[in-house]
Amino acid sequence: MIRRIAHLDMDAFYASVEWLRYPQLKGLPVVIGGARRHEDELIERLNTERPERAWTPADLPDIPVDFFPLLRDYVGRGVITTASYAARAFGVGSAMGLMKAARLCPQAILLPVDFAEYRKYSRAFKQVIVDIAPVMEDRGIDEVYIDFTDVPGGQREGGRVLARLLQKSILQATGLSCSVGVAPNKLLAKMASEFNKPNGISIVHEQDVQTLIWPLPCRKINGIGPKSDARLQEHGIHTIGELAAREPAWLIEHFGPSHGAWLHQAAWGRDERPVVTESEPVSMSRETTFDRDLHAVRDRAELGAIFTELAQQVAADLQRKGYVGKTIGIKLRFDDFKIATRDQTMAEYTNDAHRIRQVAGQCLKRVDLSRRLRLLGVRVGSLMHASDVPPAQPEAPGGTSLPLFDVQSTSAE
Repeated sequence: MIRRIAHLDMDAFYASVEWLRYPQLKGLPVVIGGARRHEDELIERLNTERPERAWTPADLPDIPVDFFPLLRDYVGRGVITTASYAARAFGVGSAMGLMKAARLCPQAILLPVDFAEYRKYSRAFKQVIVDIAPVMEDRGIDEVYIDFTDVPGGQREGGRVLARLLQKSILQATGLSCSVGVAPNKLLAKMASEFNKPNGISIVHEQDVQTLIWPLPCRKINGIGPKSDARLQEHGIHTIGELAAREPAWLIEHFGPSHGAWLHQAAWGRDERPVVTESEPVSMSRETTFDRDLHAVRDRAELGAIFTELAQQVAADLQRKGYVGKTIGIKLRFDDFKIATRDQTMAEYTNDAHRIRQVAGQCLKRVDLSRRLRLLGVRVGSLMHASDVPPAQPEAPGGTSLPLFDVQSTSAE
């Protein structure tokens, strides 16, 4: 059997789920972001502003398009979770501030996020996949890798027959479309799934690397980010083909033994990573973006309460999933959008909220807090199953003092 690996990516997943609820918005520029969705908020507004009928959740498909809020009217600090293809055509994209997006596409319809609904549909389409092709690697809420190699239809037409079956089955079960790339490995499959979006199937064989892959920009390789791409361009390397033309020794000299060797392999389309059906989380984290910039001194109490709540949320996540960790970290985003992270590794494992908050507070003292803050996050890493921790692990130190925000120590690292 020839190895055939697929990357399946749902098309504009969040927006597509919203179109099931609001079919009247399909094809329009839609931006999803800002606040979380409250189930009855829209119905309440309808009954208040358009009392000519008694609106219920069953009437959502009948809501007039002109009733939905527009992006141009948004005022706040939220960011885009995702955007429909029609909105992306205006340069709007994920993680962009909503206020900035409003300048690019003011006519876009703005919808709040509904993660509960997105997770429900995520579970549904993945169940369809494993019922047909059980070797599936979950890569997030809207994408997976699938090993087609030994599945009936997985070899026919290079995998196109099985990909078509999956598309049809997912559409029937959920009403959602997806795009599929099939290739000899995960690296090429990931690139192939972007070739014919939306609702497309792309097949790449080993002999297609020079014709289909090499003309692409280096950023199309999953793992080459903006910094690596900028360094490559400094050396006159813009396409994957130009990267493949460089000698391995040259890449190792300029990018280091590990990364340089990987760049050479990736440029030639080589990737031996297996499809992993189960994986352990590396870390768990919680973060929040504030409605307004907060200052460590003037908003000390408010920040302290948020900080404690984040630690409690992370602890609850760990306890619910049966993990403990020994590396506690924080993440800060300042009013100039610069990010600072700090972490500390303890001797013991923990999933205790008090201990997490205590060590996170120690990390906080290593950051210059003279600037106002936009975002605060708490992370626990170096995870282990709680049941696997040796019984001789020392207990977490006691103490009741939980410092809030200490600006006396302002030496930036």
